[in-house]
Amino acid sequence: MNTEVVLDAGAVSRCRRRVHLEHDPAMREVPLSPPDPTAQQRIADAAAHREDIVTRLMAANPGDWVKIGRDLPAHERVEQTEHAFAEQAPYIWGALLPVDTAGHRRGGIDLLVRTGRGYVPVLVVRHRITDRGTGAIVTGLTDLDPAHRGADETRKVRSQPRDQLRLVHIRRMLQTLGQADESLALGGVIGLDADVVVWHDLTAGTWPGGRNALTEYQVRFADRLAIATAAANGEPALAEPSRVLECRRCPWWPTCEVVLTETRDVSLVVRGEDAMELRRAGVSTVDKLAALDPAGESPAVNWTGVTFPDAVVLARAWLADLTLVRRVEEVEVPRADVEVDVDMESFGDAGAYLWGCLLSGADIGLEQGYRAFATWDPLPTGDEARSFAEFWAWLTDVRERTEAAGLTFRAYCYNALAENRWLFGSVERFGDHPGMPTKKEIQSFVDSDEWVDLFRSVTDQFLCSHGKGLKVIAPVAGFAWRDPEAGGEASMRWYRDAVGMDGETPDAAQRERLLRYNEDDVLATRALREWISTRAQAEVPYMFDL
Repeated sequence: MNTEVVLDAGAVSRCRRRVHLEHDPAMREVPLSPPDPTAQQRIADAAAHREDIVTRLMAANPGDWVKIGRDLPAHERVEQTEHAFAEQAPYIWGALLPVDTAGHRRGGIDLLVRTGRGYVPVLVVRHRITDRGTGAIVTGLTDLDPAHRGADETRKVRSQPRDQLRLVHIRRMLQTLGQADESLALGGVIGLDADVVVWHDLTAGTWPGGRNALTEYQVRFADRLAIATAAANGEPALAEPSRVLECRRCPWWPTCEVVLTETRDVSLVVRGEDAMELRRAGVSTVDKLAALDPAGESPAVNWTGVTFPDAVVLARAWLADLTLVRRVEEVEVPRADVEVDVDMESFGDAGAYLWGCLLSGADIGLEQGYRAFATWDPLPTGDEARSFAEFWAWLTDVRERTEAAGLTFRAYCYNALAENRWLFGSVERFGDHPGMPTKKEIQSFVDSDEWVDLFRSVTDQFLCSHGKGLKVIAPVAGFAWRDPEAGGEASMRWYRDAVGMDGETPDAAQRERLLRYNEDDVLATRALREWISTRAQAEVPYMFDL
């Protein structure tokens, strides 16, 4: 019996093995990972974001809106969508299209806008869709007419391939129904900042190899459809497990991890395209990779992640159960007379609510130890400007006192990309607030030798067989977090409770928990750099000694 399958828009961006598992009848009884609290939180945040957007759009565009509730049964949503098509409604919110069994597609869209010749789809997403630059094709947020679109010389499109593929999926379904505007291969996206609609030309050749979104979608969809069909009909799998970035959040990861570990698959140490290249060359296991000569000829042609010698050493480290291996003969971290460890806590893209600092070293007349600069008003909030300005004023005071005493100063963080984002972001959003530094001051500090990124120090000097996160590396230095649930994802859940984001009374205990967690993060940063300076040389083997 041939089982027909239908795919949603997410399938074309999903891991190929996951598509197989989702359609394999034999896997229906396999327990999945428990729901990720942060994933549930993101879903809730996205729903609130969509509701805010539709309220603003309907107020600015009065007329015949059809708003279809997402909580309705699927068949009712489909019926209301079909009725809206029949009435040629100008705007359809929350549309769920009839399943296209012939085309093997199912799906819905946040907004359909009628142009006169048919409908164009518009997504509402909770991530940023533009950056500073030029060339993005936009209309104002409340201008839903794509005929008014034009180039914005102040912003460029941020690469979000999944958004475009979702738009193509819905356009294909609209074409099947005869409801697409065939004259416009367009799709709109409203992002987190909710200030414009970005209009994507789905025929533009901006994809690898000069392909456009329509072609890229067709290639991916055909591949995923073949995988799903084979799985549904008990045929040999067309996609085997391989560790990729998506595995971190995938509910099927425990299932794949067992298989990969049993087979000692090479993707456990070398991921993505590199693992595929090695398999094609016959190097399918960690053992085979570890047996190669790192000074010899690479069996793979195109390395996109680590280098071939590093890959061999990582394999050897994995077999020896070593978290770290030195890649240089001598390791070091720049040190100073006065030192500050910094860790920032943010809530997604909404802002940074906490800057934690740990002052240590020579006496400069300030109390040493941990201090926090926080706002407990739910983000986004203007009070974030106050807390950041206070943090910057304190850090500036430390630097000036150190210089006046004729001493050296350095500040440390782990992965400066995060801190730098909100250093600059705070200035851009709150530049007029009293005490706020200029962008030039921030740039000068970030570019100076005083700002040390320990993540870069670890990356440059060590090979890490189990990842390079602080929660992985700091325990090697002997550090342990006091909270057994400590982690960035858990802290997002704590934050919601701490500020009463879900309509509850703000939880003071969760605020204390966040402060303790942040304090441990800066203590971990200090422990790591001190360990690198004093003990790592003796405790971590050199890569060529394995």
